[in-house]
Amino acid sequence: IMAQMKHDLRMPCEPRHIECFDNSNIQGSIPVASCIVFKNCKPSKKDYRHFNIKTVEGPDDYASMEEVVFRRYKRMVEEKSVLPSLIIIDGGKGQLSSSIKALKKLNLENTIAILGIAKRLEEIFYPNDPVPLYLNKKSETLKVIQQMRNEAHRFAITLHRLSLIHI
Repeated sequence: IMAQMKHDLRMPCEPRHIECFDNSNIQGSIPVASCIVFKNCKPSKKDYRHFNIKTVEGPDDYASMEEVVFRRYKRMVEEKSVLPSLIIIDGGKGQLSSSIKALKKLNLENTIAILGIAKRLEEIFYPNDPVPLYLNKKSETLKVIQQMRNEAHRFAITLHRLSLIHI
């Protein structure tokens, strides 16, 4: 699967460490985000992270994505952690460009491959490429990306459930 993903996603190396981000809110309030981690195509649950959005007022998906991507990789750089080979952003061009802004602030924009996936048509967006990539609906690469996106969404929702319990 790793070799197929490298080929399908036009990557220079196999994406053995992938991180996927998703934002979530409840009718515009309680904005949260999640980062889930797959290593060698398997979930690495000990590396999963929840984020409460701290700097964004109201439902702003783009600014929220920029905040969490910045916070995640700022911390990893400070701790000298191994960075992922691929970042997947749940969302289209807007979420992707916000994430790239965060990476640029950290001087990581050319260090980590990044892409966005838009739900409706399963379009895959790359930085600086206006034309999305469409993978075969039955491809293993798309299935892994969808699994990661769905897991990131599920994990974000669990934080909402916990937040509601404590209100």
